[in-house]
Amino acid sequence: MGAKRESRRFGFTMQRLESLPAPASGRACYHDTGCPHLVLRVTPNGVKSFCWYKWLAGRPVRVRLGTFPELSVDAARKAADKVSREVAIGGNPQETRRDKRRELTLAGVWDSWIEHAKQRKRSWPEDDRLWGKFLRAWGPRRLSTITQADIAALHARVGKGSGRYQANRVLALLSAMLNKARELGFRGENPCRGVSKFKEESRDRFLQADELRAFFGALEAEPSPLMRDFFALCLLTGARRANTQGMKWQDVDLEHALWRIPGAVAKAGVSVVVPLVSGAVEILRRRLAESDGSPWVFPGRGKTGHLVEPKAAWRALLRRAGLSGVRLHDLRRTFGSWQALTGASLPVIGKSLGHTQPSTTSIYARLTIEPVRESVTKATRAMFGAANGKSPAEPEPSAVDNGEGEGHE
Repeated sequence: MGAKRESRRFGFTMQRLESLPAPASGRACYHDTGCPHLVLRVTPNGVKSFCWYKWLAGRPVRVRLGTFPELSVDAARKAADKVSREVAIGGNPQETRRDKRRELTLAGVWDSWIEHAKQRKRSWPEDDRLWGKFLRAWGPRRLSTITQADIAALHARVGKGSGRYQANRVLALLSAMLNKARELGFRGENPCRGVSKFKEESRDRFLQADELRAFFGALEAEPSPLMRDFFALCLLTGARRANTQGMKWQDVDLEHALWRIPGAVAKAGVSVVVPLVSGAVEILRRRLAESDGSPWVFPGRGKTGHLVEPKAAWRALLRRAGLSGVRLHDLRRTFGSWQALTGASLPVIGKSLGHTQPSTTSIYARLTIEPVRESVTKATRAMFGAANGKSPAEPEPSAVDNGEGEGHE
């Protein structure tokens, strides 16, 4: 018996371990005399695996290290030494590995995050898009395996492929999720800290007088009536693209020339009232006559029911106009800039654009809709004048915008 036990203790070599037979039943265990606590276990079907084995606090503790021969003898000894060092400073490797198995994955944090975001953030669909496009592949990863170097590499990769602004949004979302993870029991540090954001330059691009002429000329040549009206309304209201895409007839009051953007879809979560100049009213009356019962001003074929992606039509329009470096959002800047050029005050411009910053809300609250309507009407007339009257829909001033109709008190 003693001889048999002795034969199972020897200095491990690749050749010796390869020659070990499979037992008829149970597991055969062999101990390495070259490394304390390193054991090779052999099953009846011939599978050989290394483990670290020792009695701790009156109980046997076994830690699996890897399968032979995929894990070499040298690698197994190094792994066993690492476990021994952990035990020497008071650790319990079995409990450590059990904790790792229970550790949160990034996908687990995301599930909690998106439920939180849906109840508190109107921009949660953008978070969902960023997760799906840039972060979902990391879903199975345990949080402790995500390093600052990993995040810096991801940030750089997104910046190169999708732009600096997009990379910064991905970094901000990941950082917020990892902060949320602490509420779920994660005790590690947030590795996003220390990853520097890209510098973002604020844009001040808007259409100048000669560019407006080219823009309206290209707009007249737009083959799609829906896209022509959409781009024109983006300029005439100064509204955000997403709000214009999701414009509903129930929120439009053509009699009083007003469009109410509900707080649930407005960026700041506060309802915004947009005064409609006569050109915008004419576009909307025409679209209503052709709406065929759709609840959307700009219906689409996708699951949302409304227009979603106007990028292709926008690029084609810019090619016709010979314009470069102009984004669809720049129509909103054009709207506000021409108000400033025609003498509007900053509070009036802010209210017409739906700005509801807490620091300025008290100023906006003292303004009625009519000074705003007067400002946007004056600005749109100036834009059309600069474009030599090449508007797709801008009639002479009507009672709606000179204060003589029902919309004026």
